[in-house]
Amino acid sequence: MKFFDEALISVTAGNGGNGAASFRREKYIPRGGPDGGDGGRGGNIVVMADRNLNTLIDYRYTRIYRAEHGGNGRGADCYGKGGSDMILRVPVGTVVSDAASGEVLADLDADGASAIVAKGGMGGLGNIHFKSSINRAPRQCTPGGAGEAHELKFELKVLADVGLLGLPNAGKSTFIRAVSAARPKVADYPFTTLQPNLGVVRVGESQSFVIADVPGLIRGASEGAGLGHRFLKHLQRTRVLLHLIDVAPFDPEIDPVADALAIVEELRNYDEALFLKPRWVVFNKIDLIPAEEREARIRSLTSALAATGDAAGTAPHFAVSAATGEGCTALCQKIMQFLEAPSDHA
Repeated sequence: MKFFDEALISVTAGNGGNGAASFRREKYIPRGGPDGGDGGRGGNIVVMADRNLNTLIDYRYTRIYRAEHGGNGRGADCYGKGGSDMILRVPVGTVVSDAASGEVLADLDADGASAIVAKGGMGGLGNIHFKSSINRAPRQCTPGGAGEAHELKFELKVLADVGLLGLPNAGKSTFIRAVSAARPKVADYPFTTLQPNLGVVRVGESQSFVIADVPGLIRGASEGAGLGHRFLKHLQRTRVLLHLIDVAPFDPEIDPVADALAIVEELRNYDEALFLKPRWVVFNKIDLIPAEEREARIRSLTSALAATGDAAGTAPHFAVSAATGEGCTALCQKIMQFLEAPSDHA
């Protein structure tokens, strides 16, 4: 099933029912007085997070939603029935905003979290509310109120503790396969990953964290180049980013440090808060470098990063091989320690 993480929909809450103007007519009870009941309220539009969903695909094909109207009031003090609420179920992590203004209406980051995004109209008043000592036969009643109508934007931001960052073909999908049970497609060409993938990494019997893999970034991503810019929002909830760098690129002319800095710049252009998140450097594919040359190669890249002045130069560095699993266990243990530590340093 194709993955959809954005949707635009139109919602209209139910109108309130009209109040009734009626008078009691019963044998032996002259001048029975007003007995018109109130109208029922219109149904609300409610958005609720459901952990059993993982895509917004339903809202890409059905875009108009209307709640039930309230019933009209009737005589004999009969009040109208309230309209049923319409509940729209979305994946956990969905942000609901007004499509016109961009105002965030709800951030549903927990299973069962809900928010009313369009309120139903109030029911109208029957004439029983207008009787008084000087107005014993009121003929006034009020119509029901109109329900709210909005154009809404749904935006899914997956919930993950760790996010993978890097160029296409840097080995992100191979890494998530190595440390979790997730099985994203892996191939020897760029942009194999076309949608975010989540994996649960188990470090101990009761220790685990969620890791997110998104399509790789390229130069100009913040201006729309490539695929990764569409999915960077899925990294905004993470606590730490792992920046994977290919230490053995297929083209000897490629400079891993320059490419890494280009990705960091795209990150800054997209979202300053995302750029400021803790970012660890993971040198991947060390299995492609002879054992006797690995240490010198990693030291050279680390020094070059430090010389650029970027925060990655002073961030924790790790050397792994996602293909063979070398160094992955130690890295996952460090991540678990970081996530379990007090969050004030994160």
